[in-house]
Amino acid sequence: MATDDQRRHLPPHGGIVVVHRMEDWRGRLRRRCRRPAGTIGGVAEVDRIADELHRAVTARFPVVATLLGVPGYDDRLTDYSEEGDERFAEELRDIAARAEAVDPGPLAVTDRVTRTMIGQQASALRDQVAQRWVEFTVSDLILTPVPILLHALADARLDTGQRRADHERRLAAMPAFFDTLARRHRDGIRAGRRPVARLVRQAIAQLDANAHLPGVREYRDALAADVLPHGRDDDRAGVCHLPGGEELYAAAARRHTTTDLTPDRLHDMGLEVLDGLAEEYAVLGREVFGTSDVHEVFAGLRDVPKWRGADEMLTAARAAVRRAEAAAPAWFRAVPAERCAVRPYPEGTPATTPPSYLAGTVDGSRPGTYSVNPAQLDGRHTAEAPAFHETVPGHHFDGARRMARTDLSVWRRTAGVSAFAEGWALYAERLADEMGLYSDALSRLGMLTFDSMRAGRLVVDTGLHAFGWTRDRAVEFLRATTPMAEHLVQSEVDRYLADPGQALAYMVGRLEVQRLRRDAERRLGGAFDVRDFHEVVLSEARVPLSTLADLVRSWVQSSTRRR
Repeated sequence: MATDDQRRHLPPHGGIVVVHRMEDWRGRLRRRCRRPAGTIGGVAEVDRIADELHRAVTARFPVVATLLGVPGYDDRLTDYSEEGDERFAEELRDIAARAEAVDPGPLAVTDRVTRTMIGQQASALRDQVAQRWVEFTVSDLILTPVPILLHALADARLDTGQRRADHERRLAAMPAFFDTLARRHRDGIRAGRRPVARLVRQAIAQLDANAHLPGVREYRDALAADVLPHGRDDDRAGVCHLPGGEELYAAAARRHTTTDLTPDRLHDMGLEVLDGLAEEYAVLGREVFGTSDVHEVFAGLRDVPKWRGADEMLTAARAAVRRAEAAAPAWFRAVPAERCAVRPYPEGTPATTPPSYLAGTVDGSRPGTYSVNPAQLDGRHTAEAPAFHETVPGHHFDGARRMARTDLSVWRRTAGVSAFAEGWALYAERLADEMGLYSDALSRLGMLTFDSMRAGRLVVDTGLHAFGWTRDRAVEFLRATTPMAEHLVQSEVDRYLADPGQALAYMVGRLEVQRLRRDAERRLGGAFDVRDFHEVVLSEARVPLSTLADLVRSWVQSSTRRR
């Protein structure tokens, strides 16, 4: 339960603030994680394998390395050729096998986590390569290969001679990069692995806005001539309509949730959360709209006035972030020194692109940054929830703390684990309500709107990709069960089609964090302090959900023994 102190909004502190009540457990964790000289108990071997995985992943995805500020890759692009895939898969197989061979018994906590994560991440990446996702993943979604490259190019820092030279070499490599992608798409079509026609059209429109870049026009024309005519229509847009689609989706669900939850169970979880939101809508609906009828509340939310312009949107986003920063020390033992930057997306970003967070660079040259889309002027009541999700206490707390952990390998600081990352950020939206951060009841209804969307994702993502729903059925479900604006309903469904399984991570991760907190509260009773819980959850950076459960369980057991 929150104490009176935790309800106060305290001023932000500089540096990492560590309150001494947590020092006992955290200090013992650090002592157990201290690395002795030499190779003892496999410690040096685990670190070496993690470094190899980091090099393999950054070499495979150099554009992501650039966005993360990892030096040495700014002139490169991913080799998506068959031969490139085979080399990467073999590297991953070898790395996973060597990590598995390390005896976990003598390892300290951090090294045991590293060993587990190497196996989980290497296996997930290997599955993605082996299943040839690149052949049918064509869209304008930033999580897919071409849009993230276009984003990185638009965001490139060209402030030194070396960076300008690297940028020019990357541009020079783009025609071959796009030629390889076009060839892979054609190979996929011959094998029955066809992209979604709707998404191909959206990709073509995005490329039209970037036709000045090398190789883009030729790739755009290849999509129009060779790929679009073979695209799946809206009635067969899920991956279940591809060869081996059932296993494709099962692997994607495992990769993004770090669990073995079945599509049936994931589907039911979404329905259960949606049912539970009805009473909250009724209570807040009476306060804001004078009605407890959920459908009337939904209609009212869809008619909320738009922002008067991009400046007003940015001002509100910055105010929400600063308010959260001021309140955070009452709810966290450690507060990042780095403040989160807030900015608009680069000009030309598609109107469908949602707000997002980019963690600060490893070298510290760019802070964690929250980007909002000036083209999305409606839904002002939904502005605060994504701000808390993406910044404080969400992704920025996770991201800035990871980057400050210089005792962790670069790979551990930059590894992406969707279920943890998005689960924590979605938990942060609800935590922000406990912290008193929402400015009014309408903004709290905005929080419920995003809850509905994330619960709806479990239903719609599984519906499309496991149960063969048509796109129209998915759209109608979200219209009926959420107050999302029509354009957002449309773009969300397309997002689920573009990156199957990724949308599952949010609610699965949040439900697990909430379950662990409830269990800790029950077992510790009056000794439970939410600040200590948050410290444990964030103590080992991003981890699979089973590893997170182990960390929290160990903390609870240790705390119980001391009582």
